[in-house]
Amino acid sequence: MWKWRLTAVGANLLLGVPGVIPVWLAWYFLTNGPLADVGWTSREPTENDGMMLWLVIIVPVWAAFGIIWWMVNEPVGRRAALNPRVYWPSGVLLTLVPTGVLIVGSYV
Repeated sequence: MWKWRLTAVGANLLLGVPGVIPVWLAWYFLTNGPLADVGWTSREPTENDGMMLWLVIIVPVWAAFGIIWWMVNEPVGRRAALNPRVYWPSGVLLTLVPTGVLIVGSYV
């Protein structure tokens, strides 16, 4: 059982490496769209194509990543024998670790 738990940690950390791309796309969309509209951020000056183009890019990328993430985590989660209320949120947080490492590393 511990082997599957270790597999779950490793799989989510590895999925977090390509997961940097959907997180960055979402942040780029939010900073140039809704957050800029309320005045919390400033728009990229060269971004003048509109937000619909970004939605056409972001939705398929997030859908593909979400399907792959779920297809990996569903069988591993069953074999790890953890409570789903613990497994799924921890899987999401572990997937975000590489993004967090890159963010922190960019400030050092």
